[in-house]
Amino acid sequence: MRSPHRLAALAALLAATAGCADAEGLRSAGDLGTAHAPQSLWKAYRPDPPGPGQQPGAAAVVPGLPEPKGPGMRGVDALAVVRADITSAAAADAGTGRLVDPRAVQRLALCTQAVDGGPYCPVRPGVLHDLTGDGKEELITALDVDGRVSELRVYTVRGDGRITRILSRRAVLEGVEVAAEHLAVREPTSNPAYISVSDYVWDPQARSMSLSQLTLDDCPAISDVPLGEGRIRCAR
Repeated sequence: MRSPHRLAALAALLAATAGCADAEGLRSAGDLGTAHAPQSLWKAYRPDPPGPGQQPGAAAVVPGLPEPKGPGMRGVDALAVVRADITSAAAADAGTGRLVDPRAVQRLALCTQAVDGGPYCPVRPGVLHDLTGDGKEELITALDVDGRVSELRVYTVRGDGRITRILSRRAVLEGVEVAAEHLAVREPTSNPAYISVSDYVWDPQARSMSLSQLTLDDCPAISDVPLGEGRIRCAR
């Protein structure tokens, strides 16, 4: 049985050890600071809602086009579709640029009557891919407004035979990828180490391609492609 004197000494030793724990054992994290709620800027400012027909993501029938022979968009003249779409969209937004870059109509004037639009035509070759999951292919194409900005477009055929635009996106197209029923748009960010990836999928309720996920991906540089000083380009 331990004496009262030994118990007192043990208690004193434990107390002394606890006092040194911060130096030799467990350490305090220190002052972590005070958590602050986000500060909202310009609370009184709100954008005006888009007017009728002014929603860029909404599906829209492209006027003045014949019913495709199909199946889907197979065999459709991609240049004719883009020309009809850009012309009608430019007229609908009255030069506001909400639906289409105002320069796109001028750029289309560079296209000739050749099958591919000629060497200066800014419309990219159409790509066919089933994005809606109905077994019929959609048409994916883009119009390059300048050396950087493009107007990405996706079209499908409705049940009534009318060609409909189901995705319109103005973007810096670092890359466009399709896999199954997904369409991913890769764009540069302000940080050259990362790239933004927007994943679009078919929305049967909206009858259009809707953004389902937005992520950041690493953006390694291509070392064998000469670029201007300070520039970087993704390897994929």
